[in-house]
Amino acid sequence: MKAFIISQLDQVVSQLKSEGLLPEEFQPRIQIDNTKDKAHGDLASNLALMAAKQAGMKPRDLAEKLVALLQADAAFMQKVSKMEIAGPGFINFFLSTSALTSVIKEVLAQESTFGQSNQGQGEKVQVEFVSANPTGPLHVGHGRGAAVGDCLCRLLEATGWKVTREFYYNDAGAQINNLALSVQARAKGLTPEDPSWPEDGYRGDYIQDVATAYMAGETVTADDRQVKGAADAEDLEAIRYFAVASLRREQDLDLKAFGVDFDVFFLESSLYQEGKVEEAVQALIENGFTYEEGGALWLKTTEFGDDKDRVMRKTDGGYTYFVPDVAYHLNKWQRGFKKVINEQGADHHSTITRVRAGLQGLKVDIPEGWPDYVLHQMVTVMRSGEEVKISKRAGSYVTLRDLIDEVGCDATRYFLAARAATSQLTFDIDLARSQTNDNPVYYIQYAHARLCSVARQAEEKGYSWSLETTDLEQLQSEQEQALLNQLARFPEVVSIAARELEPHQIAQYLRDLAAAMHSWYNACQFLVEDEALRSARLALAAATRQVLNNGLHLLGVSAPESM
Repeated sequence: MKAFIISQLDQVVSQLKSEGLLPEEFQPRIQIDNTKDKAHGDLASNLALMAAKQAGMKPRDLAEKLVALLQADAAFMQKVSKMEIAGPGFINFFLSTSALTSVIKEVLAQESTFGQSNQGQGEKVQVEFVSANPTGPLHVGHGRGAAVGDCLCRLLEATGWKVTREFYYNDAGAQINNLALSVQARAKGLTPEDPSWPEDGYRGDYIQDVATAYMAGETVTADDRQVKGAADAEDLEAIRYFAVASLRREQDLDLKAFGVDFDVFFLESSLYQEGKVEEAVQALIENGFTYEEGGALWLKTTEFGDDKDRVMRKTDGGYTYFVPDVAYHLNKWQRGFKKVINEQGADHHSTITRVRAGLQGLKVDIPEGWPDYVLHQMVTVMRSGEEVKISKRAGSYVTLRDLIDEVGCDATRYFLAARAATSQLTFDIDLARSQTNDNPVYYIQYAHARLCSVARQAEEKGYSWSLETTDLEQLQSEQEQALLNQLARFPEVVSIAARELEPHQIAQYLRDLAAAMHSWYNACQFLVEDEALRSARLALAAATRQVLNNGLHLLGVSAPESM
């Protein structure tokens, strides 16, 4: 309906231009918003306020002129029952029942595709997310990245993008050396309490698991590559390969349990093996964006908006962590991804300017501001009012597997994606496990299950209905009108959430939809004797069930038929 009203207002603006009331060059961006209070109508427009100056009229006078022109259109007034002018010149639109109920027909015709669009027009987009160092189990922060990243992919696919999900493994550098030394120490029988334990070694119990498997000669498979252990605690290189493969396999199992799959696993080590890091560094040197000082190689990031230049190659010859990222993103560009979204923790904020500066310095026509970033804030886990800081297995942090085991995949996914990524998140285990209306996951899923129960009861009683013969004008109650308005919002919410890269908007919408549904369920009887009213309500129930299902799918959360 928003598009319809915008189209009609656009025609009215053209008419006012032909009458000389508005200048030809005036091109207003007509906007239609949902009203907060249904006493003020269903939709509202501020067009009169925007155009008053150009028309040389008071906003309310122009609003009256606009309303009069719209009222003269019989087709328009079939969908809008009345209009009111409010405040300084807002036009409030009250939709007719037939206009409101048209969404039922749309939902039931489109089913699982309702809410989808061709916004992306089949263009390629790569979304990189999680990208955890293979040095331990995934922690709750990685879980938030997995939830937000996967929901972003689902949203982009629903709006017409061709999505590639990618995981970048940082399997090179100091942290991998520390991992290998830690596993080697365990293989030799040392514990973290031993004075000779590696200074920056990893202390979780999982290190012992890896060491035991290695010494037992077990074979692990990661990314279709098999690595076999050996009873040789002196072969640090063999331990390194085995440890990385073991933890990559574990992380992959955790992600599968979380309902997250990837199309591409990219290894940082491959960039070094194929000479891509050196090639990127050499290109920056040749393009004049580097200099040497104090025995280190510096990148002139200040020429690209940074507050100071950054070290690329340290005095010991090793590269700083953002340098392979530059080579990696050049690889993404060369693979044809003109749109790339990196979902990462907020601690990566400092690397954004450096990576973008490095890419600009390569002079390969990569646009400024590429790639896009979605950064999520930290997660605090609470139980019984107290913060949970460690895992029995990981030792120093709460793992994603801990949460899945505690509250299930659905609740974990919803809670980690339900708040704006830019906001810090408190994960309340007790709330996530509760079967009360305070738990948003339970509240939304219960709305779906309730409607499934209604459908089963109708079938058991032999009640059938056909949309072609159902009189949807029967849906006159306040609760029904509110629910219809919520259903109609879904495509726009999906479109905006995808465009703004904010999956939490879907979570919030589902709470609002569930609230409207529960309110309707509690106020109205469904399986009434009046066949016309019963059929109309069953049609609305079916449409609501479908939209709840579609929305939950975008979050990767199940839609149970009974609870």
